[in-house]
Amino acid sequence: MFTVAALYHFTRFEDPAALREPLLALCLRQGVRGTLLLAREGINGTIAGKRAAIDTVLAHIRGLPGCAGLEWKESPARDMPFNRMKVRLKREIVTLGQPDVDPRAAVGNYVEPAEWNELISAPDVVVIDTRNDYEVAIGTFEGAVNPETRSFREFPAWWEENRARFHNKRIAMFCTGGIRCEKSTNYLLGLGESEVYHLKGGILKYLEEVPESESLWEGECFVFDGRVSVGHGLREGPHELCHACRQPILPADRARPEYEAGVSCHLCIGQTSDEQKARFRERQKQVDLARARGENHIGMKG
Repeated sequence: MFTVAALYHFTRFEDPAALREPLLALCLRQGVRGTLLLAREGINGTIAGKRAAIDTVLAHIRGLPGCAGLEWKESPARDMPFNRMKVRLKREIVTLGQPDVDPRAAVGNYVEPAEWNELISAPDVVVIDTRNDYEVAIGTFEGAVNPETRSFREFPAWWEENRARFHNKRIAMFCTGGIRCEKSTNYLLGLGESEVYHLKGGILKYLEEVPESESLWEGECFVFDGRVSVGHGLREGPHELCHACRQPILPADRARPEYEAGVSCHLCIGQTSDEQKARFRERQKQVDLARARGENHIGMKG
């Protein structure tokens, strides 16, 4: 069994590049895999490994400048959900594309998972899912607004087009682990919205703490690792990825005529050219050959 740790922390790194190599080297020594992003505004990512190895890496991250208060969310995985370890330097640890947004200055009111149902059931509250469209497609909170964005960078434009719909409403926002809401609530506060709330710890914390019998969550929660989705109690969900479009599909979708392993699914069959499909078939051929040799291939998991 592996431990999966999802984490983020906003702090000021004067030289994130200097932090990269020691962090990557430690993860590799410990057999930890996943992706961590470093930027001047902090750290974000998900890693997986054995219990002691995750503890060692988390202790190192807590020792980085300003990271003593790091919080993270854990869940189990039967198999290692990542193929390799990456530590990347980025302009933002979650990309909103708004240079004036700074979650260290102010964010919306945190709402504990145990109090979330009461808030989002109030008639003067509008609930907004800040995740991407393919994430929302497999699960969301009952009655939540879906902005139908393909990336978080599209959220500000969507808000400007739709803000009149939410006049005189309290705004409750949520995302997978909380990081997107740190920025989206700061963004709304900067635009003059005063009553802005967000789910502390995100969907993952809600699914961990709120009993399924009391839950207002419907479906599964997309996660950015080889498990693809999790449900109540953070149990691994039934979804898998189409390795052509990287969108979640169900096992039954493989029986659909549009499905070809590594090449297409019903969600993307008409979105790629014959030339692209030929490249995908060659990639899948290499994946199958690696699997037959008992080896891992970078196309096999996220």
